[in-house]
Amino acid sequence: MNLDTIREERAKWLEWKNIVPMRNALANIQTINTDNLDISYSDWVTVGDKSDITDEQLNFLEENAKALIPWRKGPFSLCGLDIDSEWQSNLKYNLLKKHFNIKDKIVADVGCNNGYYMFRMLEEKPKRIVGFDPSAIFKTQFDVVNHFVKGNIKYELLGVEHLEFYEHKFDMIFMLGVLYHRSDPIASLKSLNRALNKNGEIIVDSFMIDGDEEVALCPESRYAMIPNVYFLPTVNCFKNWLKRAGFTDIELIEITTTDDKEQRVTPWTFGMSLNDFRDPNDPTKTIEGYPAPKRAYLKARKK
Repeated sequence: MNLDTIREERAKWLEWKNIVPMRNALANIQTINTDNLDISYSDWVTVGDKSDITDEQLNFLEENAKALIPWRKGPFSLCGLDIDSEWQSNLKYNLLKKHFNIKDKIVADVGCNNGYYMFRMLEEKPKRIVGFDPSAIFKTQFDVVNHFVKGNIKYELLGVEHLEFYEHKFDMIFMLGVLYHRSDPIASLKSLNRALNKNGEIIVDSFMIDGDEEVALCPESRYAMIPNVYFLPTVNCFKNWLKRAGFTDIELIEITTTDDKEQRVTPWTFGMSLNDFRDPNDPTKTIEGYPAPKRAYLKARKK
């Protein structure tokens, strides 16, 4: 597989008609000089404060950053502009943080969205971070934030299927919010396995269903109004997928129920979110009648 050819093809995505206005907004933002700003990698990835730019620049920044709505992951604060994303991604990151050590490691974030987790990971001093996500919108949001952070992060418009063919392997791979979008989850996990160095580790999550049986729910079309959700496993089924993909030392980190503290409508999103995706008469079910979103987070090591 020739990744350079794929990169050249996908670079053209940034020239799509619906993306050009976003890239223009990015170019506008990049005219704001942001050298030597203080950075805080806390719940809000915070770069600088309001005193670092003029009021006119702040208004200009807000106007152009809003051209990139919806901001799914975050939150970010850029020179006093608070981008309150739909997902409070800090909750997931803080839950996982105590379960990994990436200092001096080569790290991949598969399905990295706009890079929130990668920006948080900079504080852990990894050797290298590479993000994978085939989305021109998310890449543009990443470029906006990285204009202020100036982090040494590589963003690839590539997907899970390209990982094993990448130019180097990884010590740690994160794949969050992706597996249930894959029609063959075991094949996807095998791809992660082949992309790891010896004794490399992964942290992966999935929508799940309760139960001790080794089974998975396959929604008819949409799940919580989300297209392309193929399988929601029980934890035991999820563990079996990892075993079949060549992983060992499989550990259940956490099970969480998605609530409106984690996912909700803000001025930086579209007008619908979690509360619109659940049954209005029974919040334990989705609008389609399936169990409401719960996630299982697992950690495993390459054999």
